[in-house]
Amino acid sequence: MTEPPARRSRIADLADWPAHEGPAALREVLEPAPAVTLEGDRAAAARREFAVLLGEFRRTAVLVPLDAAGDLWSAEQNGVRWICAFSDEEALARFARARGDAAREWVYRTVLGARLLDVMVPLLPGPAGVALDAGSEDGMLFPPVVGIVPDSVAVDLGGVE
Repeated sequence: MTEPPARRSRIADLADWPAHEGPAALREVLEPAPAVTLEGDRAAAARREFAVLLGEFRRTAVLVPLDAAGDLWSAEQNGVRWICAFSDEEALARFARARGDAAREWVYRTVLGARLLDVMVPLLPGPAGVALDAGSEDGMLFPPVVGIVPDSVAVDLGGVE
C-alpha cells in the first residue's frame, strides 16, 4: 500500500519567490519560464498559482473580526502577527465553532484584501501578514515578504530566491 503524497503548504513554495525584486517579481511569475526540469516546472507553476491567488485576494472584500477593543483581530505565531480574515460568514462560523466560541457574537468589518496588505499590515508592530480562512483546508497565508506586503515592512529573507 502506498502512502498518499504529503500535502505541501502553499507558503513552502515561497522559498522560490524572487523576494529581492519587488513588484516586478509578481509580473515575472505570471510570464512563462523556460522548462528546465520537472521540479523547476512545479516551482514555476506554484509561483504562478500563488500570484493568481494573491491578485484575487487583493481584489476581494473579506471579513475581519474585531477584538474587544474594536481593533482588527489578529494572532501572533513565531514572531509574526497575523490579521485573521475570512472569505465569508460561513468560514468565520466554522472557525468560531472550531475554537469553541460559536455562542458569542462575532463583530467584523468587511475590508478589501489590498487594504489589509497595503494599509493595515504596515500599522502593526513587527512583521505581519494575513491569514485567510485560518484552520480550514483551504486556508491561505499571505506572509510579510516583498511582493505581498509593502517593501518597507517586508521581512528580509536573506537572499533567498
